Amino acid sequence: MLDLAYPWLLLALPLPLLIKKKRLPAGSALNLPALAKLGRPGTTGSELKSLAPYLAALIWLLLVVSATQPRWLDEPVSLPQPGRELMLAIDLSGSMNIPDMEYNMGNITRLDAMKMVLREFIAARQGDRVGLILFADAAYQQTPLTFDLATVQQFLDESVIGLVGQRTAIGEAIGLTVKRLNSYEASNKVLILLSDGANNAGDIQPLEALQLAKAAGIRIYTVGLGAEQMVQQSMFGQRVINPSHDLDEPLLVQLAEETGGRYFRARNPRELRDIYKLLDQLEPIERDELMFRPQRSLVHWPLAIALFLSFILAWRQINWAGVLKNAG
Repeated sequence: MLDLAYPWLLLALPLPLLIKKKRLPAGSALNLPALAKLGRPGTTGSELKSLAPYLAALIWLLLVVSATQPRWLDEPVSLPQPGRELMLAIDLSGSMNIPDMEYNMGNITRLDAMKMVLREFIAARQGDRVGLILFADAAYQQTPLTFDLATVQQFLDESVIGLVGQRTAIGEAIGLTVKRLNSYEASNKVLILLSDGANNAGDIQPLEALQLAKAAGIRIYTVGLGAEQMVQQSMFGQRVINPSHDLDEPLLVQLAEETGGRYFRARNPRELRDIYKLLDQLEPIERDELMFRPQRSLVHWPLAIALFLSFILAWRQINWAGVLKNAG
């Protein structure tokens, strides 16, 4: 639809009519007897003279319309609004390279399974700000909280085992999350911490970091990664082992329960995918819909037409002056 940003400027349209015409003094050039001939019907001078006021009025109309800032409004578009401040803390310790996650009649590593499922989870986070923290011997922020989900996904895809060491600093990952989320005023701050081991590195103990998270109002959801059974080939033949014997489930449960979150166990990609679907239900985004109407400025059209008519008017005035000269 057509819209005017400043419609009240249309009140300026009758302004020229309010200005009194100035009468020229007697004996001026316009009172020459030759003008009587130009006023006769059918003469070129009379046609030029009669058309000029209409052109001037049309130019004035176009200039006033331009001043009102005409624009074309397209159909309303729904825009996502911020819903959550969501930080992902990803374990990159050496054990994440264990290929115990069953997928398509085979096994893939825990890190590959996590990347595969997180890709779908991140893509569905429209309206949330998502950040990424990687931890092993220490924790560091890979991406700050951002609406740019493609960048978060890219940095996650590029993460590799050994990037920040081989051990597991769960306490530092939580502490860094608290530090980053404290700079935001959102009421729904969430940390999803994925790990397959126990805290054995870092300067901050998990329970100390837990108190910081509780004080900051951060809800922690923890995910324990790793299968419970795995066939291992040895020199004495095959044997079944538990590759997740290092997983500190009591700690992960405590971190989640004391912050109002929940602990999940992911033994394969399917369970991990189900966890993320459940998180969508546990952390709903409740907000009013924000509508935006794309708009295109139309100012250049009346301005261009006014400029074109101004050239015509000027050309006719030049011709009119020539007629007067010849008539004199």
